[in-house]
Amino acid sequence: MWGLILGGLILGTILAVLYLAGRFARFRALQRAARGRKWAGFCLGLVCVSVIAAGMWAGLGAISAELGILHLAFVWLLCDIVCRMVEKGRGKKLAGYYAGFFALGITTVYLTCGWYLANHVWRTGYVLETEKPVGSLRIVLFADSHVGNTFSGEGFLRWVEDMQAEQPDIVVITGDYVDDDTMKEDMEAACAALGTLETTYGVYYVFGNHDKGYYGPEYRGYNGWDLIAELEKNNVTVLQDETVLLGEGFCLIGRQDRSEWGRASMEELTAGLDPDKYSIVLDHQPHDYDAQEAAGVDLVLSGHTHGGQLFPFHRMGQWLGLDDKSYGLEKRGNTGFIVTSGISDWAIKFKTGCRSEYVVIDVRECD
Repeated sequence: MWGLILGGLILGTILAVLYLAGRFARFRALQRAARGRKWAGFCLGLVCVSVIAAGMWAGLGAISAELGILHLAFVWLLCDIVCRMVEKGRGKKLAGYYAGFFALGITTVYLTCGWYLANHVWRTGYVLETEKPVGSLRIVLFADSHVGNTFSGEGFLRWVEDMQAEQPDIVVITGDYVDDDTMKEDMEAACAALGTLETTYGVYYVFGNHDKGYYGPEYRGYNGWDLIAELEKNNVTVLQDETVLLGEGFCLIGRQDRSEWGRASMEELTAGLDPDKYSIVLDHQPHDYDAQEAAGVDLVLSGHTHGGQLFPFHRMGQWLGLDDKSYGLEKRGNTGFIVTSGISDWAIKFKTGCRSEYVVIDVRECD
């Protein structure tokens, strides 16, 4: 599946570059420079596309540059279609090549807004009621910090302070705390920021698919065990298919990531679970909803999807069956599911289908 997606992106990018080169060649300035030679106009258009792509690559990375070119081609195609419809309605051609100007302007505004939505963090709140006599619990959830992308390890402290201001009973981290490119210094500084949190029941963490690193410890200077040691040094409890009690009424179940071989099933993790306690599952990838509902847990918290990332494809994970949900709150039977869009971003530096966030969840007894 991922091979097909990657192949489609590469092919789409090649076609987009060729299309955009031809579109740039329609600007009068390039036509004059080409002196009426179509091949020269196309080459000049190709230079324009290359300059835009190189600038985005230098500032935002290769993947963001690729997506920027794809977005520009898509918007330009729409603008071309609209302008042709206008020309057909007027019965004559427009005086200038307005489609190109509109396409460049719209894409610039769109991606600038996407950058802002990815690089700034909002608070999202949920109130969940339960019939179980367990009292109340305030949970602060965040995921997908990918430290070192939209903020450094030291810069992370700003958002930790905002989460502390929520006066949480518990803070939970549902994976991808660090990225494959997160340097050791940033990882250590971010863990130190977590060490400043003061809560009733503590701070808990489960691994995501990026935390242990895909390229080996030599690439970034540490491995999964080093990350665990740094988290535990800062009073963060790491859960790997483990269960802990929170006071008298709540139970927390932390799962290994779906990418791990041999992780425990929900049936195994909930064997002997006290049905009178309110059970909360931390599971990085939202991809086991049927089993979690069948297990009778009360709440499942996930990340991984980045909220679907890019409009209009922000529900692609659900459409392709890669995720059970892309973003937000869903109720299935007696089980609630929340997927956060993440507090940061990774190789893609835009969010146009959502925004970065941390989540505050208030669990309360029904009146």
